[in-house]
Amino acid sequence: MMAVLPAADIRRAVLRGLEEDAAQSDVTTSALFSMPVPATGRIMAQQDLIVAGMAAAVQTFLAVDPSMILTVLKKDGARAANGETLLRMRGDGRSILAAERVALNFLQHLSGIATLTSRFRQAVRGSEVEILDTRKTLPGWRAIQKWAVALGGGTNHRRSLGDGVLIKDNHLSLLSHREAVRHACEAAKSRSRSRMPIIVEVESLAEVKQALAGQADIILLDNMTPATVKKAVRLVKSRALVEVSGGVTLKNVRAFASAGADRISIGALTHSAPAAALTLELERANSTAKRRR
Repeated sequence: MMAVLPAADIRRAVLRGLEEDAAQSDVTTSALFSMPVPATGRIMAQQDLIVAGMAAAVQTFLAVDPSMILTVLKKDGARAANGETLLRMRGDGRSILAAERVALNFLQHLSGIATLTSRFRQAVRGSEVEILDTRKTLPGWRAIQKWAVALGGGTNHRRSLGDGVLIKDNHLSLLSHREAVRHACEAAKSRSRSRMPIIVEVESLAEVKQALAGQADIILLDNMTPATVKKAVRLVKSRALVEVSGGVTLKNVRAFASAGADRISIGALTHSAPAAALTLELERANSTAKRRR
C-alpha cells in the first residue's frame, strides 16, 4: 500500500523547524552578504539509501524563499545510490544557507528510518511476515516518522492510544486477578466501544494459553527467543495472529520470521535509526568553487 503523505503534519514540522533555527535571523550570512548572491546547490547521497523527507525539504526551501527554483531528482520512496544527486536548487545563496540545516535534518532523519526499515524487509524477504513500527517516536513527528517507515516497506502499527486496544504488562500489573491476561482480554472485548482487534502482550507460554482462552485477536510475544516463539506458534494453531516484539535485530529477525510469526514490531525503526549520510554542495552561480557542509 502506498504511503500517504501527511502534508499538514509536514507543514507544521517545517514551520516549527524554521522557527526553532531562527532561519530569518541568520546573523552569519547577514554579516557576510548584504546583497543577493546568485547560487546553485545540490543535495547528494553519501550512502545507498531510501529517500524520505524530500517533500519536507522542498517545503523548507520554499518557505524561506518562494522564488527558489528546485529540481527534485529523487522522489520520496525512491532508491538512491552513494554519490547520486537528490535535489538541485537555484536562487539566492543566502536563502539556501538559511534553509540548509532544517532541510537536511528532515532528509537525513527520515531517510534513515526508511533505509533501516527497508533493510529489515530485505532480511525477511520471501516470507509473509509484516514489519511494523511502534509508538516510540519523537513528539510531534509521529505521523512523518511512520510515513518514512511505510516508504521503506514497513507497516504502521497503531498511531495513538485511541487507535487500537493493546494490553501491555503495565496494564496487567494493575489487575488483581490470578489469570490477568485472560481476564483483561475478556474485559476489553466486553467494554470496547468498537470492533477493534484485541492485542495482548504475553511473556510466557502459560500466558499464551490465557490469551487464547480470552479470545485475543493478536498475541504479542514479548522478548521471547525464536525457539520459544516457534512453540507459541504451535500452541496458537492459527487461532490468533502472532506478533513478536523485543530484542529484534537485523541479525535475528529472519529467525523470528522462520519461527512462524505473522508480525514483527520494532521500536528501533523510529527511535534508533541512524541518520542517512547526505551533503549539500553550494556554489556561486557560474563559479567552479564549491563548499561542502
